[in-house]
Order: sequence, then structure tokens, then C-alpha cells
Amino acid sequence: MAARIILVAALLALASSHALAFDPSPLQDFCVADYDSNVFVNGFACKNAKDVTVDDFYFTGLDKPASTANELGANITLVDVERLPGLNTLGVAMARIDYAPFGLNPPHSHPRSSEILHVAEGTLYAGFVTANTENGNLLFAKKLKKGDAFVFPKGLIHFQFNIGDTEAVAFATFGSQSPGLVTTANALFGSKPPIPDYILAKAVQLSKTTVDWLQQQQWLDIAQEYRQRLMAARIILVIALLALVSSHAWASDPSPLQDFCVADYDSNVFVNGFTCKDPKDATADDFYFTGLDQTASTANRLGANITLVNAARLPGLNTLGVAMSRIDYAPFGLNPPHSHPHSSEILHVAEGTLYAGFVTSNNRQGNLLFAKKLKKGDAFVFPQGLIHFQFNVGDTDAVAFASFGSQSPGLVTVANALFGSHPSIPDYILAQAVQLDKTTVDWLQKQQWTVQMAAARIILVTALLALASSHALAFDPSPLQDFCVADYDSNVFVNGFACKNAKDVTVDDFYFTGLDKPASTANELGANITLLNIL
Repeated sequence: MAARIILVAALLALASSHALAFDPSPLQDFCVADYDSNVFVNGFACKNAKDVTVDDFYFTGLDKPASTANELGANITLVDVERLPGLNTLGVAMARIDYAPFGLNPPHSHPRSSEILHVAEGTLYAGFVTANTENGNLLFAKKLKKGDAFVFPKGLIHFQFNIGDTEAVAFATFGSQSPGLVTTANALFGSKPPIPDYILAKAVQLSKTTVDWLQQQQWLDIAQEYRQRLMAARIILVIALLALVSSHAWASDPSPLQDFCVADYDSNVFVNGFTCKDPKDATADDFYFTGLDQTASTANRLGANITLVNAARLPGLNTLGVAMSRIDYAPFGLNPPHSHPHSSEILHVAEGTLYAGFVTSNNRQGNLLFAKKLKKGDAFVFPQGLIHFQFNVGDTDAVAFASFGSQSPGLVTVANALFGSHPSIPDYILAQAVQLDKTTVDWLQKQQWTVQMAAARIILVTALLALASSHALAFDPSPLQDFCVADYDSNVFVNGFACKNAKDVTVDDFYFTGLDKPASTANELGANITLLNIL
């Protein structure tokens, strides 16, 4: 208990204030977004304070219903940093959602923010599906009337459906200057280029013919539709994480205030994460796990299995903000499309050959697929909250190891959450969302949606945002878009690196090779390190 522990040196960066909290933390009264700046940073550079006017903080039109004349019968008016420049660094955004009678805001997630929805008119059926747990994917849903509010946790799939025969209106509040949007069906079946049909057929238990048909459909983005009607500001729904401000009490995981806080699994106290075992009772075994050299059984429908090492299985990880897993793949085995709501991931291939990729959030170019064949020694990055997968393209077993920046990264297997929730999402909602008839949806909901996990209780959903009020700062610059690939050639000095123009980004920016190669140990220490970091 000697000294304050601050694990995050050099937090808040330079003038543009790209701090290390979930959204850029303000270092002055405001940092109005400069849309005309040619500097690519994580978020926006600031307009000169002398040029700021009251209109930079003003938006009008939230009393106007948006057109719901589309196949979903819903539309979104978004007010984020892309449309209201004064929101830059302030960590909040909002939206108005209009619903025609029986209109649907389809299953989607916000990879970078939780949401509070408040019903202003009409009656909605709204709910969210939990990440994978021992008890399956649980559906929490409720009928909401005028004046009611409902919370959707960050990164979890959720929806709203107008069950009335009159129009409905709701307002959503986000804890980010731009919360991000991943419409589940769009990302699965509408990515550019498409996810290979044999991968999706195996993941969602449909024939390749049906998957091919789905991939040929037009996948409506109701927020995109609204954006196209506006000539004012560039609108992209994909930027940013959870809000904080300079003293923001949360980090990505509970931040340590002492050397360690070993999880006390027997405690009856419920906190965000785990309470601490008395340090006098901690032993070396609390920090020890064995079995990562053992192959997990892949005798299941997907031909893959995961051995997870997180805070629920290794108590010493509590508050330390890291976790890892081993993934075993049979020949042509699949780790199906899924996301980690609480962490990004680095995957390193130890044996075999994998085809791996991720799909971006909804944007004006659609849902872009970044995918590549990986061999032994290669590594690949999956950004937080984005749908991704791995498929063993070889005829031999494959093994990979995943590293996470959270003590419990969370897991949302897309097909499980959509079709296997308990209780089920109503079939008429899913039929409208994924463009299948109710008979097919009913059949899908009767299937067994399980992913075999190795060993003991696997709880992938605990521990996100930090506890105590003094957990001041997040550990690294938090993303304000799907990715911010480092521009090594930029002359702009920021905390980290300026971003490469997104148009110049390729799949190779997320790829590293050589981890199967031993480095020379011909030195006085007889050791050498191959470091995989942002440099």
C-alpha cells in the first residue's frame, strides 16, 4: 500500500488531446473538431479556439421524424462528433430512432459504447443477448412504453421492434463521441469482399446455396440511409469508444492499486470483476496455469476448441488487464464468426495454416473484410468488438494462441447469440433482420448452438470498466474508429503515432510473420527477444 500505482505513464498527449481514456479526454474547455485538417489522428484535431462559434455546439432537427420508408421500417438520426464538431473529446453522443408500425432496428452492437434508450412515443419490444456463458446466450428483453428506459451493455447484440400499430420514437444516449455500429446480418452476409460461403455455411448451419443467396441481397444500413439524405457533414458511424473525461474513473479493466489483487472466488460480495483475496493467503499457484501444451478435443461440429486462461480460471489475473487462450483446429475446423466486446486480440499461429479475417463496422463503403492466409509463425490483429473468424484451410491439425488486453475479453459467437439465446429472440424479428422466412428461423433456433470449451467453468463476460474513482486513465490510446494504422512517415508528433489514411490501409498492416524463427542468442546473456509491438 506504499505508493500510488500509475501503470500508464505519459497519458494525455499534446495539443489535440488524444488521451488514453476511452474517448479523447479534454485538456481544455473544448476541442472543436477541425473537419478540414489534413492530419490523420485518432479522432479529430482541434479547430483554432479563435475560430470557434456557438454553432459548433449546436444541432437542430431532433423534432423531425426521419423517413421509415425502407424494408426495416426504421431510421436513425445520429448526433455524433461527425455531425456536431463540438462533441470532440467530450465523450457523449445521441440518436433519435423512428419506427414505422412493426418497424425494426435490427440486431446490432456498438463496439465502443453502452447505450441508454428512452421511449418517447409508442411501444417497443427491446432486448440484448449476453456474451457466451455456461448457461448459453441469455436474452434480456422487455416491452417498453412511453417514458420507459432500457440499457444495452457495450458490445452486446441488441434490437428494438415496434410492436404497436402506430409510429414510435426513441432517443439513445451513448458514452462516446461516436459509438460505432455493427449490424450483425450486414457484417456476416454483406461484407466486401464476402466472407467465403463455406465458412458461413458451417458457422450458421445453412447450406452454401442459402448463404450465397443471402450474400446477394441488399443489406440496408438505416443509419447510412439517413446520412445519404444529408448534405451537411461527413457521417461515419464507426468511430470511438466509451466516454471518459480527464478524471474518468474507468480503465479498460479494473486498474491495480496494489501489486496484485488475486480473485477471491468464494467471496459473496459482487463487484465489477472479483474482490481480492487477503494478500496473506495468496500463493504462487494463484498466478500459475498448466495445460497449454495439451490438445483440446476438436470432436465437435465446428472442429475447433478453445482453452481459455482468464480471470475466471487464473485468479492472479484479476485487475491485471490481460488474458490468453489456445485454439485447436481439426482439418477444416472453424472458430466461427464472433467478437470480443471487451478487448482487441493478437492471434499467433503455432502450427498449421489458417484463413483469418475481420469485418469492419458499418460505413459508407459497407462492411469491409480484411482477411489473409496465415502460416506458422504469423500473427494477425483483430480490433475490439469487430466480428472475426479463423478457418483451418489445411488437411492437418492447427494450433494458435490468442492474446487479449483484458482479464476477461468476452465472447459473442454471432450465430449463437442470434439463434440460440435463452429465451429466443422472436422469430418474426429475426426473419425480418436476416431476410429468411420464419420456418427457416424456427429451424435454426431448434439447433444446438454450442462451442466446446476446454476444462472448467468458462465465464467470458466478467470485468470491464474499472472500479474505484481513482482509476484514472486507460492503458493505451483508445480507438476512435475501427483502426488507426500507424503512419511511420508522418512528421506529426502525437501520443503514439498519427494514423495512416484509411484508404491506404491493407490487410498486411495487421499481419506479422517470423514468430517461428529463433533469434540469435550469440550474446553475453545467451538470450534474444523478437518483439511484436506497434513499432
